[in-house]
Amino acid sequence: MNPEDDDLAALFKALGDPTRLAIFTCLRDCCPGAAFDDDGGIRPADGPTVGEVCCRITGAERVTSTLSAHLKELRQAGLVRTERRGKHVVCSLDPDAVARLAAFFARAQEKTRGCR
Repeated sequence: MNPEDDDLAALFKALGDPTRLAIFTCLRDCCPGAAFDDDGGIRPADGPTVGEVCCRITGAERVTSTLSAHLKELRQAGLVRTERRGKHVVCSLDPDAVARLAAFFARAQEKTRGCR
């Protein structure tokens, strides 16, 4: 195995839990994507706060310890970024991790085209 395989395994492991997959899906569906700053560089996208994610996933008005633990797993795997903004923590998907997943599946799709 190579380091890229270890990285992909960590991404898949993090997405292997239904709650973490729901968080990932929530962020995928509600993140506006990367934006460009005044210097032409990419800056982190605005996204929902941890509280908003918790409300959408669990229906709870307060962030639960369970949701915090799941967000931590996603963050440690490199799938999710968080940024403190005042008293709020804003979440977004890491575009590099999403690109690695997309490339993995694109290669798989390419390899299986002739296997039908």
